[in-house]
Amino acid sequence: MTTDRRKFTREGAEVRKEALIQATLDLVAEKGVAGATVRAISDRAAVTQGLVRHYFHSKEALIQAAFAYHMRSLTDLAEASGGGVDAKARLAGFLRASLEPPVVEPRALALWSGFMSRVPAEPEMRQIHAESYVYFRDKLEGLIAAALREAGRDPSTAELRRLAIACNAVADGLWLEGGALPDAFATGELAEIGLEAVGRLLDLPLQ
Repeated sequence: MTTDRRKFTREGAEVRKEALIQATLDLVAEKGVAGATVRAISDRAAVTQGLVRHYFHSKEALIQAAFAYHMRSLTDLAEASGGGVDAKARLAGFLRASLEPPVVEPRALALWSGFMSRVPAEPEMRQIHAESYVYFRDKLEGLIAAALREAGRDPSTAELRRLAIACNAVADGLWLEGGALPDAFATGELAEIGLEAVGRLLDLPLQ
């Protein structure tokens, strides 16, 4: 098999796996995890049930892959949407993107809620939850560190960890409320509140 042929095969497999994950996410958002049966997933993705089992040895493995994909994609979307010319602007951009659509919206919360119902009883789901939390928090911690150093401060590792945990908690709380009650807040209101709160925690105005 040529290199091009191997690349084509890999890309084809990844596209099919992502289509199955997207079908799973749609069903979990609509019907919860219990409604995302192998039959329903295969019907939604327009493939055979055998193909589902070819790429994911069980429904549980596919649910786990979909959970990991969803949580990581929210962080990646916030990071990609952030931007900024300096460290403080990049931190503010990341936070703002984390607290506005499409990161904050009812479907994202419905998915999180559906998956989280499995976390207490399933070690694999608990591990994915822990990894996705650290994935977001580590990115936030890196942005905080850069912004504080840009401002002439030299925070310790322990201080950065505490600040990242606190700022992450602010973002999480606003994200939950925004996803649950999207019509309760004006456009941009949650992002402005988040920037103000994090700025006070860091003693670094972000607005």
